[in-house]
Amino acid sequence: MDTNMVYGIIAVVVIAVLLIVGGIWMDRSRKKNIQQSQEAAKAKADERLAAERAAQKPTVPEPDEAKQSPAEQTPDALAPPAEAPVEEVETVEETGVVEEPVPPLEKPEGKKGRLQRLRERLSKSSNPFGKALFNILAKDHLSETDWEDVEDTLLLADVGAEASEQLVEQLRTDARVTGETDPTQLREALRGELLALVGTDVDRSLEAEKPGAKKPSVIIMVGVNGTGKTTTAGKLARLFVSEDKTVMLGAADTFRAAAADQLETWGAKVDVPVVRSDKEGADPASVAFEAAAKAKDDDVDVLIIDTAGRLQNKANLMDELGKIRRVTEKNLPVDEVLLVLDATTGQNGMAQAKVFAEAIGITGVVLTKLDGSAKGGIVISVQKELGVPVKLVGVGEGPDDLAPFDPESFVDGILG
Repeated sequence: MDTNMVYGIIAVVVIAVLLIVGGIWMDRSRKKNIQQSQEAAKAKADERLAAERAAQKPTVPEPDEAKQSPAEQTPDALAPPAEAPVEEVETVEETGVVEEPVPPLEKPEGKKGRLQRLRERLSKSSNPFGKALFNILAKDHLSETDWEDVEDTLLLADVGAEASEQLVEQLRTDARVTGETDPTQLREALRGELLALVGTDVDRSLEAEKPGAKKPSVIIMVGVNGTGKTTTAGKLARLFVSEDKTVMLGAADTFRAAAADQLETWGAKVDVPVVRSDKEGADPASVAFEAAAKAKDDDVDVLIIDTAGRLQNKANLMDELGKIRRVTEKNLPVDEVLLVLDATTGQNGMAQAKVFAEAIGITGVVLTKLDGSAKGGIVISVQKELGVPVKLVGVGEGPDDLAPFDPESFVDGILG
């Protein structure tokens, strides 16, 4: 290869390299110019948008800024103000224990007011029992059929067969019924005979209220679920508190979840403590034992023990009630066993009463929902069958609607 050809090849290579390098340089210059142009255009667009916003939202200087001269104002001050951030409402509770306000203690009504309300409610009650008796006996001449109607009326009022027969015999020999037609005389005759059946000379006072009563005086509440037993225990505690006695409640109905909570609600309103188990379904006798021990240590005046009333397990329930009494008496003697009966259940209530009387021995009856209705005759039959008096009656849903049983108010309510 001659020298000229070599030089020619070298020249071509050098030219090619120069062209390549020149192309790369020109390409980079072109991209740089394009980027600068874009940035300049963007800056102009931002300035234009800022000017438009400033024109739409003129700035209002703050009081301190208004005092400054335009020359003193900083660029930040001249710029359109940013929207103020919305303050977030603090929703997180402060740490620590938040004490809830303690409701004020209630002052239960005393016996006098309770008895007055009992008389008023019984006297205002609409009682077909008394009216039916009065209408039959007001006839000029009473036939044998009329006397049978009298007896039927008494039976419908749940007076009971034996008591009804006794009352009819006494009325048939009363001159005010057979020889007089004066309504006043007739009413007095009926009133006298009913009072004799109800009993006016019976001691109906609670053991805890008698002079020289034991301290603590223990009361066990028994009865079928649904009769108002737990509610009655709470109301009875209020009655004792109204007499300035110290009271403690024992929640031995451990098979009904709401029973202990219900007692605590009653107790909290009048500052009465409640002894209860921490777990549902605990041994009722152990709760009664603990309540008796604590009542003895605290030297309270009255201990009221609420019990279960699942009559569908009759044998087990009666064994359980007997155990509660025996265990309680290891610490304190049981002075009172009160049977709670729903007055509207009539003779069904009587069957229940006999079962409880045989199992645990009762000293008195509390009748709930007694309003002088046609079923009010259960007062007579329950006393005659069980040989124990009705000591307390409930005539309403209010917390202080439990009152000592007053025979005269009851009979006057029956007769209207």
